[in-house]
Amino acid sequence: MTVPLFKGVITALITPLRDGNVDESAFERLVERQIAAGVHGLVPMGTTGESATMHVEEHKRVVELCVKIVAGRVRVIAGAGSSATDKAIELVRHAKSAGADGALVVTPYYNRPSQTGLALHFEAIAEAVQLPMLLYNVPGRTGVDMANETVARLAIHPNVVGIKDATGDMARPSWMRANIDAAFDLISGDDPSCPGYLANGGVGVISVTSNVAPEAMVALYEAFMAGDLATARSWQERLIGLHKAMFLDNSPAPAKYALSRLGLCDEAVRLPLAPTAEAVKPAIDRAMSEAGVV
Repeated sequence: MTVPLFKGVITALITPLRDGNVDESAFERLVERQIAAGVHGLVPMGTTGESATMHVEEHKRVVELCVKIVAGRVRVIAGAGSSATDKAIELVRHAKSAGADGALVVTPYYNRPSQTGLALHFEAIAEAVQLPMLLYNVPGRTGVDMANETVARLAIHPNVVGIKDATGDMARPSWMRANIDAAFDLISGDDPSCPGYLANGGVGVISVTSNVAPEAMVALYEAFMAGDLATARSWQERLIGLHKAMFLDNSPAPAKYALSRLGLCDEAVRLPLAPTAEAVKPAIDRAMSEAGVV
């Protein structure tokens, strides 16, 4: 039986800010809370970590800090994507030097490369750095969708070990399971459809919701993997409102608002993101209550 390199509930960490700077004390509290809740991995400096607006020095510092705090207790998969291939290589190299277990590399955004360009981009990174890499396909944010066939081409490379699939398309994991080696880790990047993704061959989720409700997400995953579908459905029904609430405003503002309600960090985000709108805060509060997050 093939054992996945990356699996389970992997939290796409927010980056707490205070007075315009990374709040390192709050970040440590958040990481320790995640580990205590039983998550299987952490992603610093992914999309939810506001990587697009972080200075390179901040980006690298947060990755280093995460690796240091975790100290080998769970997997650390460093966000390391960029529109520019050479910058992505720089960030993956740094992730390796910092001691991360892997890198999460998003499809280049804004410049909308062809499928050939996508393949060449990821192949260049995989050739440049000997570090396990997860592809990250999130067309709703990047403006480019990585075709299944491109994923299959890239999966041949030994450094490309899996994908974070944030499309919400349940046909994709089935196709990839049928056409790609079983050692390739299929990880959902969409909390609402996570159980469906697991049912179609997925091995985990890189989650926004688990920032706020890590224990519940772990319980959902473990019930599903144990074959207790009734319990897994019960957890999903309890969490579905929170899944949706995390995107009632520009992400990760709702997650930061929810964490501020728990007294764990400030709700500040960095421009051009705006703080969670007052009009949607009651809905987030209700979703937290329904999910049992207090």
